[in-house]
Amino acid sequence: MTFWPWTSELEVGIKEIDEQHRWLVDLTNKLHDAFQAGADHGTIREILEGLMDYTMNHFIVEEELFDRLGYPESAAHKKYHNRFTEQVMSLLDRHEAGEMVGAEALELLKDWLTHHILKVDKAYVEHFRAHGVG
Repeated sequence: MTFWPWTSELEVGIKEIDEQHRWLVDLTNKLHDAFQAGADHGTIREILEGLMDYTMNHFIVEEELFDRLGYPESAAHKKYHNRFTEQVMSLLDRHEAGEMVGAEALELLKDWLTHHILKVDKAYVEHFRAHGVG
């Protein structure tokens, strides 16, 4: 059974962003499966490092669009991004120190999917479409 299934509800309607969000859902499910299977330290580290890479790359794409299109909520949105990046880095550091962060990582990802993508990201869609992106 999939921990977090991809649904059309998660789509913002911007192809590149939706593809990246889908990748995050897939990574969340991969992390869940690894924890459930009792994966070794190195496997979990690789997944958390992939999450960090995703975070950096995805946020660069969104923030470049904010700047280019003059998104009025850009500063507030970037604060969400910075906070999430700090949380992911903290999880990775704590995992490296031997701490068990599985449940916390999954909770963070679940919250990010339900709050950030479904609410905060969807808020920029109208602005993006008004500027020809969509």
